[in-house]
Amino acid sequence: MVDAVVIIPTYNEIENVERIVKNVFSLQRNFHILIVDDNSPDKTADKVKGLQLEYKDALFLMEREEKSGLGTAYIAGFKWALERSYTYVFEMDADFSHNPNDLIRLYNACAKGSADVAIGSRYVTGVNVVNWPMSRVLLSWGASRYVRFITGMDIHDTTAGFICYKREVLEKINLNKIKFVGYAFQIEMKFKAYLLKFKIKEIPVIFTDRTRGTSKMSKGIISEAVFGVVKMKINSLFNSYEI
Repeated sequence: MVDAVVIIPTYNEIENVERIVKNVFSLQRNFHILIVDDNSPDKTADKVKGLQLEYKDALFLMEREEKSGLGTAYIAGFKWALERSYTYVFEMDADFSHNPNDLIRLYNACAKGSADVAIGSRYVTGVNVVNWPMSRVLLSWGASRYVRFITGMDIHDTTAGFICYKREVLEKINLNKIKFVGYAFQIEMKFKAYLLKFKIKEIPVIFTDRTRGTSKMSKGIISEAVFGVVKMKINSLFNSYEI
């Protein structure tokens, strides 16, 4: 029985989706995959439907009506996974910035180690980023340092999006109360797991910028992360903060 599912949100990932699916299914450990597609104009969902003929009962597709943000895509995926019997639920990008081979290392940190949340970390052993301009490296590294300072979390890569959650973590967090929809979603999930005193472990990975397709990063996403973190921390100091 397969106990792990990899959730991969997509929007215009026609150039990557077949390769990422086949790479995950070629691993020594068996994983299921849930693609959460936000009505991609490039017909990413149609490509996935074709692949489902090859990977029946292992590749699943959730089609949403519009592009609604990374956070809401993952929340929808989490709820889908919790309705089924998966013990380990993963977040991973479609663009190969996250190496599928590292899924096994994250899995082992939770299944064989003591972690409740395993983070594929770019910064726990320095700066392990390939093909990013220095300005973006500094922005991302600085953002993680800023979040670490504001929240008090002992996590080097607070904005990481390559993660394994044990089922009980997602069951304990009220997914309906997640506020952020962009990359700040990643911070909020870690912060709530931290407040709930789950064991969080960073696993060093090498992050490689996409070579196909286009990035979904925007100024609005960055602003949400910068200003939202302060509000999140302040709210957490009061009993009204809902985890």
